[in-house]
Amino acid sequence: FGYHVTNPFAVSSRSGTPDDLKSLIDTAHGMGIIVLLDVVHSHISSNKEDGLAGFDMGQGEEDSYFLSGEAGYQRAWDSRCLNYRNWETVRYLLSNLRWWLDEYKFDGFRFDGVTSMLYQDHGINRGFSGDYAEYFGFNTNVDACTYLMLANDLIHQLVPDAVVIAEDVSGMPALCRPVAEGGLGFDLRLGMAIPDKWIELLKTKKDENWSVMEIVSSLCNRRYTERTVGYAESHDQALVGDVTIAFRLMDKEMYTGMSALTPANPVVERGIAMHKVIRAVTMALGGEAWLSFMGNEFGHPEWMDFPRQGNDWSHWHCRRQWSLGDSPDLRYQQLGAFDKALMQLDDKFGFLSSPHQWVTHMDEKEQILVAERGPLVWVFNFSPFHTYEKYKIAAMSPGTWRVALDSDGLCFGGQGRVAWDVNHYTQPELLKYHDRDQSITVFSPCRSVVAYCKIEEAPAVDAVAKQAGEAPGVVEGGASGAPVGTIKTEGEQKPMATVDMSAAAQSAAK
Repeated sequence: FGYHVTNPFAVSSRSGTPDDLKSLIDTAHGMGIIVLLDVVHSHISSNKEDGLAGFDMGQGEEDSYFLSGEAGYQRAWDSRCLNYRNWETVRYLLSNLRWWLDEYKFDGFRFDGVTSMLYQDHGINRGFSGDYAEYFGFNTNVDACTYLMLANDLIHQLVPDAVVIAEDVSGMPALCRPVAEGGLGFDLRLGMAIPDKWIELLKTKKDENWSVMEIVSSLCNRRYTERTVGYAESHDQALVGDVTIAFRLMDKEMYTGMSALTPANPVVERGIAMHKVIRAVTMALGGEAWLSFMGNEFGHPEWMDFPRQGNDWSHWHCRRQWSLGDSPDLRYQQLGAFDKALMQLDDKFGFLSSPHQWVTHMDEKEQILVAERGPLVWVFNFSPFHTYEKYKIAAMSPGTWRVALDSDGLCFGGQGRVAWDVNHYTQPELLKYHDRDQSITVFSPCRSVVAYCKIEEAPAVDAVAKQAGEAPGVVEGGASGAPVGTIKTEGEQKPMATVDMSAAAQSAAK
């Protein structure tokens, strides 16, 4: 278990010296990157020889860092539980937080194991339905809640712009509301149920049996006005003992079928498509922030495993093969390009930070989901079989709409079925359509996501081609299987006017 901390003040020597860590943080700050520390104040290693547990010498609970008896032992982790009622314990932990902020210049924290702190039974073998009685009662660890309020108040006094994230699976109300409001003061919580939902769907259901309602319910199941970090796969899936979404989708084909120089086989074609859809819908609807573990963005084929006795202290899996995501000859590069385009999309439209999130349409039979997030309209097609032409969707406002992001783009390993240069003009709805006064018709390929944005003035086809440095293409009909209006030039899609996806792919390759 990786988080058996013996001394909360010490930098692990296996990762370098304290000065090395300071240099790393300074370098990150120079690049405009904030650095958070994964802090463990939920328990302490039972190791008495080397750590804080050695200060428990049988004295009374009022004179100990730890609770006594069964209350002082976390059976699930084989570790000691801290006595948050003790003034010296609180001083010790608060000074620890200040130490990392002052000495190392961290920008905030991710508090590990918060659920274990919040409840007397540590939330073990319990389900949480959202009923307030599950959170406010004799099982609530009021001392731990008070400590977390003090901790967050101190952190934000010292560093007003600090980011503090709670790892809590229970959904404790007001966890992410300010201390001044009576909340616990965290800025965000991790949406921990989302990765579990994707694992469940991938392991137990065929694609054609996926429920759109079930997916939306999982992604949107969070407390109003309390910000959540959405993520599609957890750190456990990036480490030994579990497998990533990419590996669940493509398995052994990740070693033999990822060449971009030959047509993708059915397993890889499905895996590439669904990997993009899963990450996009999670980012669009799963929270107000986005988390991805290193390598997962391009579907790294293997886990991360640190040297340990179980692997004969091998460093073989203690790395990420970044060359896989850099090679234009491999489909890993195409997944990385799509991830980069997602980031660019948020930079341009700010949909993650937008409070506007509204699902306008869900169809279980068609497996279609249409949602608004920020200024964008997203169309998700989870169906493995059905592609829809002239599909009518609600639009937020009248005007001209265009493709802002297309997972089916050729540069993202897709089939290039969506026309990026087509204007979608709104039509007024006298009786409203999905609670909107306007609608547009779009083309929705199977296993795809397309985001649409409103534009002030649509450039002509020739103008789009000129921006791309290419000659104008020919408007094809539907005879070849491509939608009417698809622009083709020597077999390649024209880049859209809003986010240059071809440029994103080239940048990722560099």
